[in-house]
Amino acid sequence: MKKVLIITYYWPPSGGAGVQRWLMFAKYLREYNWEPVIYTPENPEIPEEDNSLLKDVPDNITILKTPIWEPYNFYKRFIGHKKTQKISAGFLSENKKPKLPEKIAIWIRGNLFIPDARKFWIKPSVRFLYEFLKSNKIDAIVSTGPPHSMHLIALQLKKKTNISWLADFRDPWTNIDFYKDLKLTNRADKKHRKLEQKVLSNADKVIVISKTMAEDMKRLHNRHCDVITNGFDTEFKNDVNPAIDKKFSISHIGTLVKTRNPRLLWKVLNILVNENSQFGSDLEIKLVGKVDYSVIESLKQYNLSDFYNKIDYLPHDEVIRIQQQSQVLLLLINNTPNAKMILTGKFFEYLAARRPILCIGPTDGDAAKILFETNSGYISDFDDEETLKKNIISLYSEYKTGKLQSHNKGIERFSRKTLTKELAGLMANF
Repeated sequence: MKKVLIITYYWPPSGGAGVQRWLMFAKYLREYNWEPVIYTPENPEIPEEDNSLLKDVPDNITILKTPIWEPYNFYKRFIGHKKTQKISAGFLSENKKPKLPEKIAIWIRGNLFIPDARKFWIKPSVRFLYEFLKSNKIDAIVSTGPPHSMHLIALQLKKKTNISWLADFRDPWTNIDFYKDLKLTNRADKKHRKLEQKVLSNADKVIVISKTMAEDMKRLHNRHCDVITNGFDTEFKNDVNPAIDKKFSISHIGTLVKTRNPRLLWKVLNILVNENSQFGSDLEIKLVGKVDYSVIESLKQYNLSDFYNKIDYLPHDEVIRIQQQSQVLLLLINNTPNAKMILTGKFFEYLAARRPILCIGPTDGDAAKILFETNSGYISDFDDEETLKKNIISLYSEYKTGKLQSHNKGIERFSRKTLTKELAGLMANF
């Protein structure tokens, strides 16, 4: 059995979206003759703790850990946060509009910590892993980002050992939706792009999560990238069998940042509540996870405060239960220039929950294509009020007749086991 060293910042008990992809690859790699060896920080700044994910860690797997120093304690003091508070990703602010210290901290983050705040772990990790590789046979190295410092660790190991290297981009680097919000100087922007180019030109293989993202990499860097989407784990489908919500629940699972705030949806729901009192009696908006301040303000603006139920971060197995209970699952694509390539891990778990999906995003994007191919729900563009209203009315009408259900098909190709087989195929010649 060949061995693959996986360099990942996120690993259980870390929760959040970043951990799922490689936890599940590692879970099934042995079935395809690859033994995973994990390298991860001993003391990371994790978004949430989720011990329910520990059950998916393979038995007797080798997990290498070294300490990491990150500037987050300074960052928290600077912006007035307590030491125990978690750092929100994607420029999310739960309690207030960003103040001057936060704006300054963003500038520091983008311009001084390149590629990210984990940069100080690169050199010690290279030293540690190089010594490890001298006495342990490894057939391939994988790095997964963001954070993209993981790729820079792998880059240096590649140069020292010439071991085959696969770089996995769960999100873009310089074309990520909040890149412009980092307020980069020209010098910092050039450094980000130079490092990105080094990774893309030295990795033996590069994988990304969507077709449009692969096309974008080709356009920016003339680099072929293979596509392995995110997916769902088939094992969870039989864990629970909850009753469907009695209310007409529209549930969003995961972080709801400012660029995902669906103001048009809140407007349409407000109209429907005013037009039909029964709709208002039936409606429940479930927001599970961290929610940006701007979203709460929009709900207030459209008089929907009495209709939404905000649920804080939950362990992954409980999130799955809520997805399966919900009448409708709300998929919101970031309203940003790279919207067409966004294909979140949450989408695939929505598919596995087999509840109708209500999506707002580009109707010619990657998410829309899969939604259409699998017959999994409805989509309307960001500013298409008429279609959005019609979609909600259709879903509500089925709900009232007791016939609201998903009729999706062909989703098996997105199972984690199937996707791991694709990964193993890509690494076959390593």
